[in-house]
Amino acid sequence: MSLSVGIVGLPNVGKSTLFNALLKRQQALVANYPFATVEPNVGVVPVPDYRLERLAQIVQDSDSRGLLPPVVPATVRFVDIAGLVAGAAQGAGLGNKFLSHIREVSIICHVVRVFEDPNVIRYQDEREARLASRSDSESRRGSQDPENDYAAIQTELMLSDLESAQSHESKTKNKSEKLLTKIIIDELNVGTPVRNMKFTDEENEQVKQMFFLTNNPEIIVLNVNEEDYVSKNVLGIIDKYSRILQISKNKFVVICAKIEAELAGLTDEEQRQYLGELGFGSPAIDRLIKKTYETLGLISFLTTTGGKEVKAWTIKKGSKALEAAGEIHTDFAEKFIKAEVVTYDDFVKLGGWKGAREHGKARLEGKEYIVKDGDVIEFKIGS
Repeated sequence: MSLSVGIVGLPNVGKSTLFNALLKRQQALVANYPFATVEPNVGVVPVPDYRLERLAQIVQDSDSRGLLPPVVPATVRFVDIAGLVAGAAQGAGLGNKFLSHIREVSIICHVVRVFEDPNVIRYQDEREARLASRSDSESRRGSQDPENDYAAIQTELMLSDLESAQSHESKTKNKSEKLLTKIIIDELNVGTPVRNMKFTDEENEQVKQMFFLTNNPEIIVLNVNEEDYVSKNVLGIIDKYSRILQISKNKFVVICAKIEAELAGLTDEEQRQYLGELGFGSPAIDRLIKKTYETLGLISFLTTTGGKEVKAWTIKKGSKALEAAGEIHTDFAEKFIKAEVVTYDDFVKLGGWKGAREHGKARLEGKEYIVKDGDVIEFKIGS
């Protein structure tokens, strides 16, 4: 499945620094992964998965030719939703164009500025902003403080949704839809995002078809100072801003975009050493992707394609074998016979398909089998 993350935030919050770090990772990997034709405002990065390299080694050891198959990880598209400022719902900062991009992403990554930097101005009020630059409309809507910054973006998204809901209510002839949109309008008017509204299953399906911006799942990325970016501080930072913003702790990721940009230019060994000194086991970008998977309820299954390549595929948790087959190719779903499945642990422990089959750990499953994270699968299809 295609997974895309929309990065939003006011000017001066570090959004561009984070996105540039993502672009550096993309450029470093461009020779190995097929995303050379993406737009300039899109960065495509691999989903970190240590299992792929281990599977490749197992396949190499079991291959009489001794060849190491290429590894193809799942990927995530990060879309830089630039120009989202106060007034975007009325078109400020190219708001209409970039708000439309949010409708196309799977999840919103809202970057909130926590860091202080005398070289990157904060605006305490509208009057100060006007004095700073009378000609620059975007600077007048720059970063103030985490609580107001978060509220500013949420307000623009809800104003856009309110306009959409009012338009839908006036056009629909369906009485139940008209009533539903009226409820949504009332909730938006009191500051409730669509994702926090309560709907029946049937209503949920209707709401999905309306493509409200605030119905997208959300992750809040707290961009902190370099001196605060050590692992022992992370939980305290999340606790603090969970209280301030009144949002569940499991929606937060703490990063230092400046450090992420520096890491992008280092070798793997240099990255490990740098992060180790800070008490982290992986870059924040990896943790962000992991949080994205967790928030969207996604898992990965793995294939070895007869030793030709080792690849990870993204599916919704709870997906059946038939749906997983369809992720590879529609023919796999249409001509599905069985799925041969081995857990990742058994595949590694027993040295690949041959050992797993000899020890009875490779089992045949039908269309209704619920795929588990890390399942190594070989699909049997008809002609």
